Amino acid sequence: MTAVVDILSVGMVTAVGLDAPSSCAAMRAGIDGFQETRFVVPNGERLVGAPVPLPRDWIGEKRLAHLVSGAIGEAFDQVPGARGQTALILCLAEEDRPGRPVRNMVRLLKRISEYTEVETVGRSRIVAHGRPSGHVALDHAGRMIAAGEFRYVMIAGVDSYLTAGSTMHYLADKRLLTPEQPNGFIPGEAAAAVLCGAPSYGGFRLTGLGLAREHANIYNKQDLPLRGDGMASAYDAALSQSGIGMNRLGYRISDLIGEQYWFKQSALAQMRHLRGRHDFQDFWSPAESLGNIGSAVVPVMLGMAYVAAQKGYAAGNPVLIEASSDAGACGAAVLVARAVR
Repeated sequence: MTAVVDILSVGMVTAVGLDAPSSCAAMRAGIDGFQETRFVVPNGERLVGAPVPLPRDWIGEKRLAHLVSGAIGEAFDQVPGARGQTALILCLAEEDRPGRPVRNMVRLLKRISEYTEVETVGRSRIVAHGRPSGHVALDHAGRMIAAGEFRYVMIAGVDSYLTAGSTMHYLADKRLLTPEQPNGFIPGEAAAAVLCGAPSYGGFRLTGLGLAREHANIYNKQDLPLRGDGMASAYDAALSQSGIGMNRLGYRISDLIGEQYWFKQSALAQMRHLRGRHDFQDFWSPAESLGNIGSAVVPVMLGMAYVAAQKGYAAGNPVLIEASSDAGACGAAVLVARAVR
């Protein structure tokens, strides 16, 4: 069983806000960061994306380092005593993903250390599983804190689909949203950070975590029919650890990026678990405002739930947060607000 941890603070840098409060307020209001980019689609029009409005036109690893450093700094500002006592788990894109914006992870960590003035050498781990990286990072964080290795663990995710390599690949694969392809996703970029600590009285608490794999993934060569087995298994593990049934969930947040496949997967997982009488369960997704933000999405969703609980507009309690990758990795986490300060 994954060790229980509390979420102590969050930080975000997104296309709709350069900190967590403004990003969450914009997403709650339905504001999006979609605009024309410098990339051109086959019909000659500009590709629509969701870039972060940074003060300088940094590119590549330097851009990612600035994005994630801003999020990490914001999370530390809320718990200043955590500086110097925190391990970093950095969530990144899959190593084999076309157009991956990170080429040298050691160099990226050095830049983050320089920009945040926080030592990362010897205190860092890389989790490169794309969108569900944050779920794997939660598992690592719980074990590290329970073992007494570190008092705090910072889970940070950063990613961008707005690279030449990514846009060329996904346009050729007919997966980007264009006038000719309505069943596609909008490429975005973002960074978010979540500071985790040992359970204490009150707090926003992780109570269940599930990790699984879907064999009928979006690229499966056997053309297996999607039954939602992977996400259903992740749901089952997370709900079992939490000791609750699906009908007791308040709401869900998902990384749905826009393609029909992901909606079907989530719907199948819900149908296979929802039994008995239940109240309306709302369904949120940051992709409605930010597009596909890859490995930053789980920290963003954790931040959305944390801020919503803090400010009293959460759609219920507890919340289930889910994410999955093109390769079939699935993750689900159940979090409970316990008198969040």
